[in-house]
Amino acid sequence: MGEVKDNEVMDNEVKDNEESEEELLDYDEEDAKALNNFAAKGVGESAKKGYVGIHSSGFRDFLLKPELLRAIVDSGFEHPSEVQHECIPQAILGMDVICQAKSGMGKTAVFVLSTMQQIEPVAGQVAALVLCHTRELAYQICHEFERFSTYLPDIKVAVFYGGVNIKSHKDLLKNECPHIVVGTPGRILALAREKDLPLKNVRHFILDECDKMLESLDMRKDVQEIFKMTPHDKQVMMFSATLSKEIRPVCKRFMQDPMEIYVDDEAKLTLHGLVQHYIKLSELEKNRKLNDLLDALDFNQVVIFVKSVSRAAELNKLLVECNFPSICIHSGMTQEERLMRYKSFKEGHKRILVATDLVGRGIDIERVNIVINYDMPDSADTYLHRVGCFHPLQVFFSGCSKRLRSCIVTGFVSF
Repeated sequence: MGEVKDNEVMDNEVKDNEESEEELLDYDEEDAKALNNFAAKGVGESAKKGYVGIHSSGFRDFLLKPELLRAIVDSGFEHPSEVQHECIPQAILGMDVICQAKSGMGKTAVFVLSTMQQIEPVAGQVAALVLCHTRELAYQICHEFERFSTYLPDIKVAVFYGGVNIKSHKDLLKNECPHIVVGTPGRILALAREKDLPLKNVRHFILDECDKMLESLDMRKDVQEIFKMTPHDKQVMMFSATLSKEIRPVCKRFMQDPMEIYVDDEAKLTLHGLVQHYIKLSELEKNRKLNDLLDALDFNQVVIFVKSVSRAAELNKLLVECNFPSICIHSGMTQEERLMRYKSFKEGHKRILVATDLVGRGIDIERVNIVINYDMPDSADTYLHRVGCFHPLQVFFSGCSKRLRSCIVTGFVSF
């Protein structure tokens, strides 16, 4: 369990500062039939899908609550993914978990299902705390908890992040305290410091995209301070698509004997099923080529990544002027505006999204079948996050450095 002595965390924090400055559950027959039907459909295909053919398992094999199984069926899930098969049996037993797996493998469902399986809601007590680095990701995770808690109405979930009047969050905590809290470190810390958010009963402490929070010393300090406000005896789980060897020891400081799942072989991070194209262009040629691609390609929704707020705004303006159904999201907008635009795109009201790397991590929008890297990222990890979380069929990119092209070709994709 996630016990870390206070003085050890403080010592580590000082060191970091110096370094910077340097029982078998029954379920209804209906649920059983539904799940069996799903399993029957998948059996013919599963032998072709690697590990599924070996395990031939369904979610019912995890002995989840019947209410969770019903929600899983409603969501259309048939078999657990490889990472879910590996992690969920251990996670529902309360083990600490560090998990690195490529985007789109269902890491969110691991901590959502395992947490809700273990929670017995008590009025006025926060039992689970989930931290993530962006407001959009926090909003999405909260939605996943709500989706799987459809048949568990006694479990209340709430999301807290900056950019929203803190008084509304304080009022919610006072009048209808949630059992599961999702949020960004800054707002969660502010609420906890002022004693509005009670953390003394937290039994599950989760970090999604943990590397992003722990690599930044400022955000790591916030996470550590929040961590020290929670009980010593708790489950700690951390997830990310990219987890460097340098950050893994930092993760383990928060845990005790965690189950560790890493993908050390870069070849295993290959994003299969993608058609990827590289187009060498000068800066002046990009707009014309982008217009040509959008005219010629048959797409559901497209995400176009750029490297800055100003370029996102300007490119979106250009696309709108050319009568493309475009919308943009970047950090220069208010939180209300960002969420409104995110919802609009996710619900399919707009078909083109121009964005910075703000939406390049953890965001899952099913209709997206093309990703265009108008500006290339500065690392292969960022490329993996951009491309992997949307499950596109095709990826186009241009203007990247020779070093990054080599890294992508040899480590992540094949042309």
